[in-house]
Amino acid sequence: MSRRVQYLAAMGIPVYALRRAASGAGAAPVASDAAPVASDVAAVASEAAPVASDAVAPDAGAVALRETRVGAAAATRLTLADAWRALEAEVRDCTRCPLHRGRTQTVFGVGRRDADLLVVGEAPGEEEDRQGEPFVGPAGRLLNAMLRAIGLSREQVYIANILKCRPPGNRDPRPDEADACASFLDRQIEMIGPRAMLAVGRISAQRLLRTEQPVGKLRGVVHRYGPTGIPLVVTYHPAYLLRTPIAKAKSWQDLCMLAPLLSSSSA
Repeated sequence: MSRRVQYLAAMGIPVYALRRAASGAGAAPVASDAAPVASDVAAVASEAAPVASDAVAPDAGAVALRETRVGAAAATRLTLADAWRALEAEVRDCTRCPLHRGRTQTVFGVGRRDADLLVVGEAPGEEEDRQGEPFVGPAGRLLNAMLRAIGLSREQVYIANILKCRPPGNRDPRPDEADACASFLDRQIEMIGPRAMLAVGRISAQRLLRTEQPVGKLRGVVHRYGPTGIPLVVTYHPAYLLRTPIAKAKSWQDLCMLAPLLSSSSA
């Protein structure tokens, strides 16, 4: 008996059988226009039942469970999108510290919101403040080249800063300013759920790792960030590398540490 017939019977769809005319051994078969023969249907149903229960036609409970899971996944996506919009609006309207008075606009972050790699810088500069995007200009171009060197494009990662507003004169962020912005970055990290993080620059590394050690002592080893222990690599800021090209070799060593972290499902 064909599997198709079993499927139809298991779903309760009538199965019509072909029968031969009563007279004449060589008579051509004709299709019955009546209801299917009871014995045939019973045989089909009895043969199909175990198949349907195991793999073919899920029962009402299984269908309901699948629909519930699909609905939950859609709701999760919607909820996450709403959370991103709400956070972005909160950052845009933020007045938690005096930096809001001198900004052109906030610099929220850019990139894939489900990225495997999260790059965290220090604070927006003049060009970032103007464009509303982190790491633009010469430092941004160098960062893009650094990412390409390990097989990633800017569009494949997420890039954010410790601060969302530019400090005047591009000075270093102050502790109270970083504290004011801390929850914004925390929520971004939570929603992205990156496989690994790259801290570029002293302020970013010290803030994320809660230490006063210089970059030179923090780089070259994989740290763990937060309660889930996200692998975190520290390297020099692209602006520093533009001023000190000899340090690019060390940054390359740092970037090479990311590859196994991004490819390992256990990282």
